[in-house]
Amino acid sequence: MQVSENTNDDFLFIDDSDEDEIFDSAIRDTWKVLIVDDDPEIHSVTQLALSDLVVLGRHLEYVHAYSGQDACKLIEEHEDIVLVLLDVVMESDDAGLAVVKHIREQLKRDDIRIVLRTGQPGYAPEESVIKDYDINDYKTKTELTRRKLVTTVYAAIRSYQQIDSVTKNRQGLEKIIGAAASLLELHTVHDYANGVLAELKMLVDSSNGIFCARGQGIVEGADDLSLYILGQSGLSEAKVNQKLTTFDNRDVISQITSCFQQKQHFFAVDSASFYLASGGFRAVIHLELDQALTTIEIQLIEVFLTNIATGYENVHLFQKLRNAAYKDWLTELPNRLDFVNLLDDFCQSDDNLVSALIDLNHFSDINDGLGQDVGNQLLMAVSARIRALSEENQLARIGADVFGIIGPKKWVNPETLTALFSQPFSAGEQSLLISASYGFCSKKSAGSRGVKVLNQINIALNLAKKSLHEPYVYYHQEMEDKTLWRLSMIRQLRTDFADNRLELFYQPQLSLATGKIIGAEALLRWKTAEGKFISPAVFIPLAEYSGLIIDIGNWVVDQACQQLNRLAESKFPDVSISVNVSIPQFKRENFVSTVIAIAQSHKVDMSKLELEITENVLMDEPQIIIDALVKLKAEGISIALDDFGTGFSSLSYLQKLPLDRLKVDRAFVSDIAEPGGSIIADTIINLGKQMGLKVIAEGIETIEQEAELKALACDEVQGFYYAKPMPADDFFSCLEKINR
Repeated sequence: MQVSENTNDDFLFIDDSDEDEIFDSAIRDTWKVLIVDDDPEIHSVTQLALSDLVVLGRHLEYVHAYSGQDACKLIEEHEDIVLVLLDVVMESDDAGLAVVKHIREQLKRDDIRIVLRTGQPGYAPEESVIKDYDINDYKTKTELTRRKLVTTVYAAIRSYQQIDSVTKNRQGLEKIIGAAASLLELHTVHDYANGVLAELKMLVDSSNGIFCARGQGIVEGADDLSLYILGQSGLSEAKVNQKLTTFDNRDVISQITSCFQQKQHFFAVDSASFYLASGGFRAVIHLELDQALTTIEIQLIEVFLTNIATGYENVHLFQKLRNAAYKDWLTELPNRLDFVNLLDDFCQSDDNLVSALIDLNHFSDINDGLGQDVGNQLLMAVSARIRALSEENQLARIGADVFGIIGPKKWVNPETLTALFSQPFSAGEQSLLISASYGFCSKKSAGSRGVKVLNQINIALNLAKKSLHEPYVYYHQEMEDKTLWRLSMIRQLRTDFADNRLELFYQPQLSLATGKIIGAEALLRWKTAEGKFISPAVFIPLAEYSGLIIDIGNWVVDQACQQLNRLAESKFPDVSISVNVSIPQFKRENFVSTVIAIAQSHKVDMSKLELEITENVLMDEPQIIIDALVKLKAEGISIALDDFGTGFSSLSYLQKLPLDRLKVDRAFVSDIAEPGGSIIADTIINLGKQMGLKVIAEGIETIEQEAELKALACDEVQGFYYAKPMPADDFFSCLEKINR
């Protein structure tokens, strides 16, 4: 509204002040005031009346609008406007009231203070305006002297500051509550430190920040006393886990150290250091500031620190629990569980990486012979040497003497790893040269999950440990297929054995002199539920591998004893039955007593039960085997040495064995009829004769072979030429036919 339309406006801002205002030209902060009036002179006199006024430590800064529409745009552009001095009648009778509605309803700005000034109160009656619109003061221009204007402006800005403080406190507390919830999801000290810095940047204007604490238990190799940088914001990630003394600002180092030692906050113009402590866990948070902190910001930060202190203690405890769950206590390397997590990451990596297991050979001998302390020192020395190979590798201890490693092909390969074991390791006063076996799995062959990959490397490692050539094996899918097949077959064998699907076939053994059957070899057969026969060459090794051979072996002895009784009842008391015995059976402490107990329970003629052993049984602890055989022989049980001449035993053991019979292997029978083909068979037969043993040849398939064996004075024979292995009933029919 134009001033000339109301002469009373000529008396606007009469200087009725009897107090001098405080002026300070050094003050730089301002309150932004929007003057809205269509009369330029009102703008001038208002600004003149309020010139150099200081309100709560700040000058006033003015923004001018000459219409309601312009005012709305300016308020949207200037978010820091705190007060609007607003005329009502401008481009329309209610232009000013439209601005009020825009501020409150559209912009949702409840904090801006609005003082309505009008020269024509009839257009906006005070009572209805105050009632219907959210304004803070209502003045007519005739009553608004300079003193009243200053008082009005002062009161409005004080009101704004109070509302702003409440709002900032509320917003700050909301941020603190939100921050606490976010930080609760962080479970490592490093993540927590970075999370705290990130939340603080939302509370205050900070360019850079660092989170410092003692590094023991957090930073690998950290000493007890030094402060370490555990988190950073706005700086290089390379500074994390470094000592604070490596920081390139001496003043910052001094301020943080003082804060930590004196256990109190430190404030500077452009920085602040905050002390944090809970349950014996202490830290310092240092912020570089864009501007000095306000009282409200300091108060909010103190509330924030109180709120997160317990969380800082908890995350330490959580990390201790995690270390207990995922760290090896001796080497401080990741353990088996954490190695699986590393392998999960390996599954998503590029093809350049390789995973491997390193198994120290005969480590238990070192533990047993030199003591566990030396063993532990050796493990530490091995882990240190492997770790020094390259920082690109990830190392873990996943078993007592097994390490896992993931790294680039140039480091994780047989040549590089075996070279690590070419020099002795220092373990206390000992210098120990050891070897290792290795299982490798390339990314190309790896499964999709860490647990799967660990199983794959383990398959390769087990094959490497059994290898007689190289101490390493790379995993291939065929290996796992074979392992799965073996497991499936063992499972089926267990089931079918429990369901009585195994049976004994009997192959007749004949006297060359009489042509009569003098015995039979009991041979195990497995017929599946589908009617398919599984070769003994397939399932016997599986039974030995799984340990099922013990139960099967006892069952075979029991079945043989039952047939001996049947032979006696059928008037064939002189016919014996031979049973094969494997290495795992002999390794059982109760083997001898079990065999004797079974035979005694059936009350058989012990001499008609023969146990066949191979030379390979003698390879492992031969004296124990000899002692067991002597005990069996003392009970009258016959002993035969099968496959003689094909094994690795010494002839010196042959004299110690309580044998009754030597068996010439089919390998020396197949070419016996050929010129020069009988030399070994002749030697074995003569050796047996000189030792007073019966000699039986197996694998006879032709009349020529039989004729040659007769010429060599062999005692007994068995083979397809005479009869194939057959069920018990067929064997008895054969006996009736040949021996009657």
